[in-house]
Amino acid sequence: MDNKVFTDKVKITVKAGDGGDGMNSFKAYKGKPACGPDGGDGGNGGGVYFVGDKDMNDLLSFRFTSKYFAENGERGGTNQCCGKSGKDVVIKVPCGTLVRDYESGKVIFDVYEDGEKVCLLEGGRGGKGNVRFTTARRHAPNFAQKGVKTQAHTVVLEMKVIADVGLVGFPNVGKSTLLSKVSAAKPKIADYHFTTLSPNLGVVRHFEKSFIVADIPGLIEGAADGAGLGHDFLRHIERTRAICHVVDISGMEGRDPLADFETINRELKSYSEKLGALPQIVALNKCDCFGAEENLTRFRKKYGKKYKLFPIAALKGEGLQALLGELSAMLETLPPAERIPAEEFEFAQADNTQYEIYRDEEGAYVVVGGLVDMLCRNVVLTNPDSMAYFQRVLKLRGVFKELTKLGCRPGDTVVVGDVEFDFVI
Repeated sequence: MDNKVFTDKVKITVKAGDGGDGMNSFKAYKGKPACGPDGGDGGNGGGVYFVGDKDMNDLLSFRFTSKYFAENGERGGTNQCCGKSGKDVVIKVPCGTLVRDYESGKVIFDVYEDGEKVCLLEGGRGGKGNVRFTTARRHAPNFAQKGVKTQAHTVVLEMKVIADVGLVGFPNVGKSTLLSKVSAAKPKIADYHFTTLSPNLGVVRHFEKSFIVADIPGLIEGAADGAGLGHDFLRHIERTRAICHVVDISGMEGRDPLADFETINRELKSYSEKLGALPQIVALNKCDCFGAEENLTRFRKKYGKKYKLFPIAALKGEGLQALLGELSAMLETLPPAERIPAEEFEFAQADNTQYEIYRDEEGAYVVVGGLVDMLCRNVVLTNPDSMAYFQRVLKLRGVFKELTKLGCRPGDTVVVGDVEFDFVI
């Protein structure tokens, strides 16, 4: 994982494919120009799907491609041939990625497992061809239905690392060194603050058991309020089952180890009550350095009864087996990490019964809304039967009555979608 370009939160635009229009056509043979309708249905638009991919470590690829549009369905053909459905767009994301609505911030779903495929948007339905409108009285319908048009939506992808144990602590206390010693992970290690700029994951094997450990960077005082790198990475601890709090017991950075410990715990609790309540083991690192013994005595006196303390020297590999044994035993008693539950949410859809009326600059009465969208899809201006249906729906839905209330008089211009006509009572 490249520490310099780690990306764990992005905004993208997605759109399902439009449905293809139905075909309006008639069979024609030599000498018989019209032998009945044969227009086929339009194809359905492609959907938008998300798939979990264990081989992805972050959301970097979405910084370069932010629009994902599925393919539109094809128009219906002659001889009752249906149009081809549009191809789905399948978006691969790291396991543990939340998909949120951009406007409300609500969680739509959590892509939790490798290979898990979740549908975000379904494609628009294809329109019916004119052959589908034949009845006992209507033998030659000269109209077809248009496909359903879809809307683009903006969502936020938010990655939350899935790990059993989260390593937390102030910068430069030895978290990355500890991870490198207990797993095959190769995090960047250097003697300056914020060397680690992204969560590093490592698989720890202790005898016949194994678990995943995450090195979480960026925690300093004020992290819950966004100081340092706090807000960027505190979210990654939320999925962990336990915390291994690494403390520089030597105090060689000029800080008090007890004050550091209290500060980090305060930040965890401030960010989330859940984080503050997670089981916690304390790794007292750099116990082989000058000044560590005195601080170790102080730490044991204040916290020895509340927490399990493990003096270690991560760089030398001392004390690590006892720490791993305790972590492994603790995880056996804890429930597995849970999927973050989805919130009640649906993308806004047009209500086919609703409409609004306003007057434009030229004085015409303009009718808009879901009812108009539905009529535009189903009405063909050149067909008398279709126009009769159009007039009947406007009357039954109370549009004509509402126009009269607003002062519309016979002869005034009314605009409904693509249809413009003189008002007649």
